Amino acid sequence: MEREVTVYTPESEMRDFRGLVRKMIADLRGSRQLAYALLRRDVQGQYRQSVLGFFWAFVPPIVTAATFSLASQFKVLNIGVTNIPYPAYIVFSTALWQTFVEAVNAPILATNGSMMLFVQIKMPREAPLLAKIGEVYFNFAIKLLLIAAVFVIYRLPISPWAVCAPLALVCMVTFGASIGLLLAPFAALVGDVGRMVTTVMSLGMFLTPVVYPAPKAGGFFSAIVEANPVTHLLMAVRELTLFGRIPNPPAFFTASAAGFVLLIVAWFLYRLAIPYVIERRS
Repeated sequence: MEREVTVYTPESEMRDFRGLVRKMIADLRGSRQLAYALLRRDVQGQYRQSVLGFFWAFVPPIVTAATFSLASQFKVLNIGVTNIPYPAYIVFSTALWQTFVEAVNAPILATNGSMMLFVQIKMPREAPLLAKIGEVYFNFAIKLLLIAAVFVIYRLPISPWAVCAPLALVCMVTFGASIGLLLAPFAALVGDVGRMVTTVMSLGMFLTPVVYPAPKAGGFFSAIVEANPVTHLLMAVRELTLFGRIPNPPAFFTASAAGFVLLIVAWFLYRLAIPYVIERRS
């Protein structure tokens, strides 16, 4: 049985662009079994030493909903009028926002967590990335239990078009993952990048209609919220589920297309950058 021989040279892989594309596709296909094994390991390890287990997936939406509901009830904040009861609105929106944040962090955590494996053994670089993205969807599936409970408690309607909401969710996760993949090589070299992402995500929550309804057109703040692509992705999931509509279809489809294009670009840059990152980290 002949062994595969890999020759490493200082030449950039971009010199053979077609060969790079074929190799990336082959690695992606070959990552499935390893990604599934890593996903099982990560999910089991996430809750293995936790007494409350999956309940921790419910904590952020519940705490956020309780905090802002009390602030609104006692007139500490003027939230505005939402089209469903405010506690239900904020639980649903916070669960979606948390999923987006997890999608941004997934490639960064996957790269940092797998760096020693990359150094020691030859493995598809995409396997840890796929495992972390799978973990994002798994965590959202747990949050669905909380969302379903909220729908039952407040007797919220579910639109027939809710079957399209998962597609919008995929677009939102893809947009977040593309940003994280673009930043992952830098985060592996400079720890400040991860801290910057945490800070930006905290600010981004207040620039997205998560704890307040979408502001009416007109005004500086409204323009910022409207220019935020996550606004249209998150609102599409929420509005499709409840009312069977996409509030701003052109902005939603533009943001979705941008997410998929950015994901491909970020994937190429990741593959080109990761050998240098491994060399520096090793």
